[in-house]
Parts: sequence; structure tokens; C-alpha cells
Amino acid sequence: MATEVTLPELGESVTEGTITEWLVAVGDEVNEDDPLFELSSDKIDTEVPSPASGVLKEIRVDVDETVEVGTVVAIIGDAGDDAGGGEDTPVADAREERDASRADDRADTGTAQADVGAVDDGDAAAGPGSGGGDVEVTLPELGESVTEGTITEWLVAVGDEVNEDDPLFELSSDKIDTEVPSPASGVLKEIRVDVDETVEVGTVVAIIGGGGEPAPESTSEEPRTDDAPPSSRADDSGVADSGAATTTRGNGGVAGGDALMSPIVRRMMAEHDLDPAQIAGSGQGGRITRDDVEAAISSSGSAAGADAVPSGQQPARRETARKETSAKGTAASVFEPGEREHVEKLSRIRQRIAAKMQESLANTAQLTTVQEADMTYIMQLRARHKDEFKQREGTSLSPFAFLARAALLAIKRHPTVNAKVDWDGGEVLYRDYVNLGIAVDTEKGLLVPNVKNADDLTLAALSRNIADVAGRARGKGQLEMSDIQGGTFTITNTGSRGVLIDTPILNYPEVAIMGTGAIQRRPVVVEDGLGSTIAIRDMVYLCLTYDHQILDGADAARYVTDVKEVVETHDWEAELGL
Repeated sequence: MATEVTLPELGESVTEGTITEWLVAVGDEVNEDDPLFELSSDKIDTEVPSPASGVLKEIRVDVDETVEVGTVVAIIGDAGDDAGGGEDTPVADAREERDASRADDRADTGTAQADVGAVDDGDAAAGPGSGGGDVEVTLPELGESVTEGTITEWLVAVGDEVNEDDPLFELSSDKIDTEVPSPASGVLKEIRVDVDETVEVGTVVAIIGGGGEPAPESTSEEPRTDDAPPSSRADDSGVADSGAATTTRGNGGVAGGDALMSPIVRRMMAEHDLDPAQIAGSGQGGRITRDDVEAAISSSGSAAGADAVPSGQQPARRETARKETSAKGTAASVFEPGEREHVEKLSRIRQRIAAKMQESLANTAQLTTVQEADMTYIMQLRARHKDEFKQREGTSLSPFAFLARAALLAIKRHPTVNAKVDWDGGEVLYRDYVNLGIAVDTEKGLLVPNVKNADDLTLAALSRNIADVAGRARGKGQLEMSDIQGGTFTITNTGSRGVLIDTPILNYPEVAIMGTGAIQRRPVVVEDGLGSTIAIRDMVYLCLTYDHQILDGADAARYVTDVKEVVETHDWEAELGL
């Protein structure tokens, strides 16, 4: 039976991808999950695994050809099937061949791991619990630009029965903490990724079977062939070593060329024009790790190496180093606490926030312009109608919602504020929609979920949506992956803690973020028909941080002044339906 290989989904807003290399040739036998081809988009470079075992019968998309997501790029048929005909390969044989291949791959990397799916000697007919109904649990997509995540807690144990959609484990990334549900009902037969281990999206983290005897409870405690720590199933780059990188290609080589390496490490080597033959891999099975590549870059000249790093890469490497030190847990603390001192480990999300802030500063030219707006009309209107509004809409009528709505109305006349820039390609992407990011202060740190198509919402609808995403961000495991994907412009309410003026950092790759200060009642000079007078007014500072690479100072000033005008002159009573 033929299996169609389609171009996989590449993330929100990505509709096409380019095949950069086929890793197998027509006529080659492939196992399920063997890498078939390398794929590139504007957001990710990755290897795409085979969806089934068999023989590659046809390649329909050539190298360097760009096609849409869902396009059939190849056909995989059964072994010995010339043109889609012939007898089907028995299911047990195919499973045995696949499991033997996976066991070999794990042996190549020095990982002594229980082979749950393997068929026992003399037991070719797989029944319930013997692997016939096994379901692989993979690390889900975590949002735009996020390629890996860390399992922080397993909520079930090996041998436990689970139902479909029951929570299996807690997952953390730089943008979200969430519970991941079970994709199927059955018995948890194997856990392949330990707590605090960081692996790539798509990595198989557990196996769920149809019932029967579970596999040994722990694979991480079995003897290993080297002195690697329990977390060594992820190589030093933080990329899971599932064995795919050691599988053979159609040309007889191994994935990654003549040396073992992950796609991320391979990309680093290409960026620095390094020859893998000149680097001795220090990882398991001779794998070239990120540390090996960075050492090679340093040895070729630290100054030249630093200059050669593309914008934003150095902060990413610093984050990886921090993550590796934390994951290994064997390095002694640099602090020696004395009297009235103590040391705590940095939280995972704090380290990720730090890396994202460094990435933002490294890739943009940021500065902040400040304008002030008179909120008196809005505050008086709110005082009169907030009770009625809450009863009608089920949410509070926050002054922040008025400011967010004003920012959205002004964006329509200043599209560059909501744009995205590709400096390498020399292009600017203009959007006719706004996914409004809301910076939310949570117990774990800063999260920025966004309200989709916020510019299409009325003030009442926007109020409900802001309250919804903020509430779910503060609640454990409430945010969904889509909530943190695709933001285009962010607003942060720094005034919620009484701050008047702030200089927020861009939520990269966005090009603008607006901070709203505390609303303060103070005397100001106002102009009326009688001339200049001093009056007590409710005033707020609007702080716009912008990327000076794409927005000039005059552009930023025009936008934030336009927001001020909307705040002070818009027909807010009509917005509220009064």
C-alpha cells in the first residue's frame, strides 16, 4: 500500500517550504521516522522523517523547489512492490524491522534504552500490550520560533492507565508553561525523556500501549556505555539524540555528512564555513556538539569568530550554555554564600526571558519616545458606566482597554508600527490585521499572549479578550500554544504598579511596543475659549519603544501623538453603545 509524503505544517503563518536536500534516493528502503529530506522555511530548517516504512518509489518535488504545505512530495511503497502492486509486507515484519533499526540507532549513540516496541523471540503476532497498538507521544509544537521544550513534571507513571486528553506531563518553554494531554487511551509503557530534560519539538517522549505488561519503569537508570549524565539523550546543543542523525542515507553516508551532528549544529558549521572532517566530535558515538563547533570557532580567532556570528546568535548560545549548566547540575556554584546569604537556582523561564531580551537588543536599534494624554473624559465616562458595563459584558471596564483600543485605531494610519522586517532579504511585511500582545506579570515571570485580530474588536469585545488571556496566563496551564503565537504589536501596562514612565524592550521580532504609565491626577495647563487656565486632569504617559532601523523618530512621534488624539477626542460613548 502506497503512502503519500506531504510537506508538513511549519508553524502559524507559514504556508510553504523549500526542500534543500533529499537524504534518500528512489529505490532506497526507509524505516518509519528515518529522515527523508531537509526542509527550509523563513522560520525553521529541519529534517522531515518518513511517515512509514517501505521503499521510496517516487520523488515529486526537486531540490530547491518551493511548494505549499500539504503538497505530496514523495511516495513510499511496500518493499518488493514495483508499481504500487504486489503483496503487502506483514505488519509484524514491518514493525520488527522498524524496531530493530531504532534499537541499532540507540546502540550507536551509546544509549542503553529498553525497546518497548520490539517483538519478543517467537512472538511474531503482536497482541495488546506487545507493541501492536503502541502510540508515540511527541513533544508538541510550542509556538512560532520555539524549537524545543523542557519537561518539568510527569503527571503519570509507567504502568498507569490513561485516557485520551488526560494530562500526561507539564511542559515549559521560553514562552509558555502548559500541561500536555495524552493523544490516546491505554497504558503508559515507557517514558523516554526525564524531568528537566530539554528536547526538540517532535521528539518521542513516551509510549502508550493498548494494555498488558508495561515496559521497565525507567530507562534512564539502566547502565550506560559511557559516563554521560542521565540527560545525555539530548546532546550538548540541547537537541534530542533519537538516533535519527545516525541513520544511513541513500548515498551510504550518515545524516549530517561524514560526521554525526544535529541539524542545528550543522547549520552553525555552515554559517562559519567549517569542515566537519576537521572537528573531533566529543559527543556520544562521535557526535559533533555545539561546544565542539564553538571551540573550533574560537580557535580560528575569537575576534573574527564573534564578528562572523549573525545578529542574535550570540545570545542564543549564551542561553544554551546556561541551560546546559542547569541541566547537568554537576557544576559547583560560583557563589559561596555567607551569613545572611543564600543561593537559589534561576528558574527556567527567567533564563529564557533573559535570552529573549538579549536577542531583542542584539537585533534591533531601540529607543523610546514619550507622549502624554488627557484621560479625564475617559475616566469620567468610566465612572458613570462601569457597573452597567460589567453587568452587561461580564468584565470590568478597565482604562487599559481604552488605551489598547486607541493604539489599535491609530495603527490603521501607521502600518509600519505593525510591520515585520527581513533585513537579509531586504523586505518589509505589512499586515492588515493586528494580533495584540498583552504583557502579563505572572508568578513565574513575564508572559505575552496575544489577542488575535484585535483591531476588528469593539471596545467591549477587546475588554473581554484582554481579561481572558491575562487571566489564563496567570492560571496554571491555561494558555494554549496558539495564544502565544503570531503577535504583531505589544502593549504593556507598566502603570499597574504605579510607574509613570518606562522604556519597555521590544517583543522581538515586533518593531514597536507601547507602555502605558499610571494615570495620575495633577494640575495641567489647558486651553479653552477664555485662554490658558490651570485645571486638575487625569493624565497618562504613553511610552513607545520602536526599532529605529525601520521607524524614524518622526514616524514614532506621529504614531504616539495620534494615539493621544484618539484617547482625547474619540467618541467613546458610541464605542460603548451608550
